[in-house]
Amino acid sequence: MRDGKKRSTLNKSRYGYLFIAPFFAVFAVFGLYPVLYTAFLSFKSWDGLAVVKSAGGKNYARLLTDVVFYQSLWNTFRIWIVNFIPQLLSALVLSAVFTFHKIRGKNFFRASFYLPNLITAASVGLLFNLLFNGDKSAVNHLLVSLGVQKAPFDFFNSTVFTSGLVSYIQWWMWFGYTTVIVMAGITTVDPGIYDAAMVDGATKGQTYRKITLPLIRPTLIYLTITSIIGGMQLFDVPATLTNGLGDPRKSILTTSMYLYNQGFKNHNYGYASAVSAGLFLIIMILSAFSMKAMQRKEEES
Repeated sequence: MRDGKKRSTLNKSRYGYLFIAPFFAVFAVFGLYPVLYTAFLSFKSWDGLAVVKSAGGKNYARLLTDVVFYQSLWNTFRIWIVNFIPQLLSALVLSAVFTFHKIRGKNFFRASFYLPNLITAASVGLLFNLLFNGDKSAVNHLLVSLGVQKAPFDFFNSTVFTSGLVSYIQWWMWFGYTTVIVMAGITTVDPGIYDAAMVDGATKGQTYRKITLPLIRPTLIYLTITSIIGGMQLFDVPATLTNGLGDPRKSILTTSMYLYNQGFKNHNYGYASAVSAGLFLIIMILSAFSMKAMQRKEEES
């Protein structure tokens, strides 16, 4: 009888696989298969209609010497770093203010800061296009009515302004989310540590720098890595802000835009797949480097 009960229990335990099978089936079709097929296409030549032809390593050889690809990488990294550093600094300042000071309406402000993250990036890009694009745009109309000299301005003819605007939009959309995550990390710190620091005469600033920041380093690592992954895949805002080609003068042509244009406008799916593989490798290297650097800093401290 005991063996029979044991056998019945073992048989029932297999039913758990039935509950997790749908997830793995969906992941295999919509997650794993596209990745494997992209890797397969990166060694092929295909325009989406003709027969798939073998290209060997020609796509990767072209990638290594593609000036536009390197320009798109630099654009992507520049836009990301210009928005991420202010984003993280503002999140650290706001989280310190909300955590260590009694502010009336704190929940309202926190929700307001997070609100831009709920708007789709494409909608935000189109909104700022309407605000700045053309002589009759909303901003130019305001400047002319105020009597500003030399108005209206051709805002999107300036590479510095356009690139800076993309970085600003990214900061505006994501600093609230970053603030919420940092505040969540602060709540995991034992309040007794703060009490001990106050007894020892530490100020709020010293407590934040010497206690809070080192203890929330895992949260900062998480934010850095997820920001790298998202930032290096930037597409929606720069694609909808101007003409989808990265103008003016390719200053906001990101790697994801270049990938999209190669695949769906030039119909060169083999090379687009190689660009995708190159982007994946770069994201992996940057993520590993940032994690290693922050962990090394933690060991030194």
